[in-house]
Amino acid sequence: MAGESFRFIHASDFHLERPPGDLDVLPNHLRDALATAPLKAAKAVFEAAMVENIDFLVLAGDLLNPTTAGPRGMSMLLNHFEILHQKKTPVFWAAGSVDDPARWPEAVPLPPNVTLFPKNRTLSVPVQRAGRTICHVIGRSSEGRTELHVPSYRVDPTDEFTVAVGAGTADADSLAEGRFNYWALGGEHQRTQIDGGASAGAIYCGSPQGRSLDEPGPHGYTLVDVDSERNARTHEVECDQFRYCNVEIDGSEIVASGNIRGVLSGRIARLLHDNGSRHLILGWDIVVTAETLHTVGDPYELLAWLRREYGHGTPSAWTARLNVRAPKKYPKNWCDEDTILGDFLRASERHAKTGGRDLNLAPFTEEHVALARSTAALLADAQSAIRGELLDEATRIGVEFLRGTTQNFAGQSGDKS
Repeated sequence: MAGESFRFIHASDFHLERPPGDLDVLPNHLRDALATAPLKAAKAVFEAAMVENIDFLVLAGDLLNPTTAGPRGMSMLLNHFEILHQKKTPVFWAAGSVDDPARWPEAVPLPPNVTLFPKNRTLSVPVQRAGRTICHVIGRSSEGRTELHVPSYRVDPTDEFTVAVGAGTADADSLAEGRFNYWALGGEHQRTQIDGGASAGAIYCGSPQGRSLDEPGPHGYTLVDVDSERNARTHEVECDQFRYCNVEIDGSEIVASGNIRGVLSGRIARLLHDNGSRHLILGWDIVVTAETLHTVGDPYELLAWLRREYGHGTPSAWTARLNVRAPKKYPKNWCDEDTILGDFLRASERHAKTGGRDLNLAPFTEEHVALARSTAALLADAQSAIRGELLDEATRIGVEFLRGTTQNFAGQSGDKS
């Protein structure tokens, strides 16, 4: 049966209580912009709701923890809810684990256009326009489960288009059992589409602002247009103020260029061009072989140069991390040498066969009286999961010293400016 065409915005995971991370040092001119980035990204969602001629706004959880976000975050939400109320735009909010409805202060009522779904039952709310029902929004707030409990979304059948909203992990099969036209999902910070989850789409729209190098790439919200035949078109709209980017450089690129700084400069120029006027926060992984290890030079010096040259522009490209991945193999003739280098590599190979589990680092820490006790304790009792990585890194540093190609002590840089 033909229905009404309509439009809505699907957003989630504002996390107004959580600042961006993966930053040890930041230039003064970016501090204010970084501190307000989550708030500005969330505001962009509401500004779009005011100008995009939408019929309603769907918020799929984890907007803020009222206790830790403070009055600024709550005030922003309430002000924009009230503006939408004046425009007669309904807002449907299914809370996640962070924005548990029980945490919202009773003394701060929500405007009447906002439906904050309860945790203990599912509500089906008709959305009306000019006296006609254009769709039903079905939702419930999270009860603290990691997974979305789709069976609890059972409601009476309807002929209108259905939008289900909730926060939590779910796969296509479980979502499809709900038999809704569109799933507005929250709880995932990266945008993800679940193919087969619903006829018109099952989407995690992601957070409007990434928070770390584990959340790279574009962030924003989803604009959904539904026509009278129930066909839906979704549009990913970017609104992040800062963008995290993980960049991998192969040692062969450096060899071909002959200049690592030229390679990094070219990659940054492309990233700035591709990502518009927003600031970038970069994590570099430089992948080298034993033969190309010498092309990198001192990682700390390289990090300082990157921050100095590209971290103060408008927009800025600030390097948060620079990691030189240790080679997994070294040339056989190096290992066979009757030299200290050969002895060192053969010892490393023996330890590598056990994943570094038999390494005892305590005697080495005792030789350095200036080493902080906490650092010495961590090294002396390194977790088995990271011992292999520590061994690879120690081997890389040892090879560089024994071959006379470097004076640095580490390949991962992110704590010096």
